[in-house]
Amino acid sequence: MNKYELAVVVNAKLEDDARAAVVEKVKEYITRYNGVITNVDDWGKKKLAYEIQKMSEGYYYFIQFEAESDSPAEIERHVRIMENVLRYLCVKRDA
Repeated sequence: MNKYELAVVVNAKLEDDARAAVVEKVKEYITRYNGVITNVDDWGKKKLAYEIQKMSEGYYYFIQFEAESDSPAEIERHVRIMENVLRYLCVKRDA
């Protein structure tokens, strides 16, 4: 299994419970494709480098997980169409 990190920027205009639901949905996608979540970092609300959909702030989450090599593509396929996810990036971590 490979180690990955998924960075997710969530809409800052959401309420706390709605934002938590978005993060839980991302975690569900990871576990659905046989990923094992090892750590979730909540960086909180940060200013974006540039406006995205007329928003200048977003909530940053970094989810570290282990999965097979084909899992990140499937996870990204689902995260890409999530309405309240402004940006995402999945990278392979060094061992």
